Amino acid sequence: MFSIEHEFDATIITLVDEGEPGRKPAEDVIVAAFEECITLTQADPRTDLPVRITLTMGQLRDLATALNLPEGVYRR
Repeated sequence: MFSIEHEFDATIITLVDEGEPGRKPAEDVIVAAFEECITLTQADPRTDLPVRITLTMGQLRDLATALNLPEGVYRR
């Protein structure tokens, strides 16, 4: 499940893991899309503190491309 919200300077997508029988759901992931970067935030379940990763738009394009390629090293 996920939700999408449009704010003044960003689009916020929240990914919710509903879990599977017998498995504890993962913490929600919040994706904030800004003009110059993307941030991914998730609470660390051990410390309950947020962990944030920032990707440039180029890194995001590389990630999207990599998801559909076989193992190897590539240059765009």
